[in-house]
Amino acid sequence: MELSVLDINGKETGKKVALNDAIYGIEPNDHVLWLDVKQYLANQRQGTHKSKERSEMSGSTRKLIRQKGGGGARRGDINSPVLVGGARVFGPKPRDYGFKLNKKVKVLARKSALAYKAKDGQIIVIEDLSFEKPRTRDFVALTKNLQVADKKVLLVLPDQNKNVYLSARNLQKVNVISASDINTYALMNCASIVMAESSVAVIDKLLNA
Repeated sequence: MELSVLDINGKETGKKVALNDAIYGIEPNDHVLWLDVKQYLANQRQGTHKSKERSEMSGSTRKLIRQKGGGGARRGDINSPVLVGGARVFGPKPRDYGFKLNKKVKVLARKSALAYKAKDGQIIVIEDLSFEKPRTRDFVALTKNLQVADKKVLLVLPDQNKNVYLSARNLQKVNVISASDINTYALMNCASIVMAESSVAVIDKLLNA
């Protein structure tokens, strides 16, 4: 598959870039996509939730009523889970929600995500860009020239670029990422992927290693 390389004005430069069929032309695997996105979202969870159980609460341990003859449920002290304000039975405890995925599964998931985007025509390749200084206005103009201003955009750069990142930071629908840090969730959670020309080679090396 070949795509035309555009400049920052959205015009064709006459250059073309070949997308590796071993990445962008495979049959996507929906299950590994689900697994990788699930792991990513699980890793975002802090897992710091905590409720007090009976032994952790402070309060009188005096038995409130006799066990039989009252007509209601048996209860012990003021910390009983039966009572309002009492302890919680089997409440949440701090835990790690992360789980392991094999490297080959994660690689296949990223390939599948890129294959879906290529199949749907949602990948745009532009010349390598760099702003002289952070300026949101220039980045907005870039999205308008590429006709993606009203879409969720993932900009993939060959390496970190502070000025480009700062220019896009205030834009709610834009996410800037370096090619070595691409993940399945970011690839799927956008309507258009805008790749700098050099980032295509970085992704090829990363996913075909």
